Amino acid sequence: MVNAQIRKLAGFGVLFALLVVSVGAYTRLADAGLGCPDWPGCYGFLTVPDQVDELNVATQRYPDAPVEFVKAWWEMGHRYIAGALLLLVFGILVMAYRGREREDTPVKLASVLMFVILCQAAFGAWTVTLKLWPQVVTGHLLGGFTTLSLIWLLFLRQGGFSDVVSALPKPSLLAKTAFVAVVLQIALGGWVSSNYAALACYDFPSCDGTYTPEINLQQGFNFLQSVGPNYLGGLMTNEARMAIHWVHRIGAVIVLLVVGGLVWQMVRQVAVVGYLLLAALLTQITLGILNVVWVLPLLNATAHNTVGALLLLVLVTINFAPRLRIVQPSG
Repeated sequence: MVNAQIRKLAGFGVLFALLVVSVGAYTRLADAGLGCPDWPGCYGFLTVPDQVDELNVATQRYPDAPVEFVKAWWEMGHRYIAGALLLLVFGILVMAYRGREREDTPVKLASVLMFVILCQAAFGAWTVTLKLWPQVVTGHLLGGFTTLSLIWLLFLRQGGFSDVVSALPKPSLLAKTAFVAVVLQIALGGWVSSNYAALACYDFPSCDGTYTPEINLQQGFNFLQSVGPNYLGGLMTNEARMAIHWVHRIGAVIVLLVVGGLVWQMVRQVAVVGYLLLAALLTQITLGILNVVWVLPLLNATAHNTVGALLLLVLVTINFAPRLRIVQPSG
């Protein structure tokens, strides 16, 4: 009974984590990452200040950061749902610990998940206190994807989609390569976003009308860059941003080829997984192209982030689900 409850909580947690990832992406893309200049509150309040006396206090505390209600609420909304997800994971850990005498109770996985989400909370705080430092913003993105993946594995381990999981073969070298390629591409996407490089090339498939753009790889991928007073809007030259953008496009081609090969392999082994992988891959590539063609509309860019998470979940399933000690569904 305990494991059935954990499965249900984990299933809800997957949806909730996907919401956190999507809202976080929208918040970042809407330049609302500093909608509240402090953490964990907002101008020292638990909610966005909206009364005259609260606004006066906020102005005194942060004279260089005037209150922008929409951006502040997106930032606080993201924090609220992330906090709720942390509580949900804590509930899973408590249930797993209480049933630890049973071999099929996921104490270790739940503990790792709790540790990761606590680290993710720290990265969320550093994102604000370090004023959107790209290394921290990208790490925060990867932490969100890791949290989502671990909750998904927990759901699968407790018997979620057991018929599909039981049919999966041992992961091939191609499957492992596709997983690594997608993780690296997600990291590149985070670096593109955190350095405001999404529109460094204004056309597609060329970059500013050429296939050999003048780029600055050294500056674009300088991971030891200083924090600076505030990274909102970015500090790099256009050549550096163009380098990041162009490398991300090259990465997309590699992902298309590698994951496309895996699609062919999976369709012949477990058709439903193969077709899901194909749908996620094609949708993700299309959304990436439309980001450039449509000049980065917020909803499309957010969907690009969300579908990237779904693509990762399919690859996580292919690579890690066959290694789990699956609990047979009950209750």
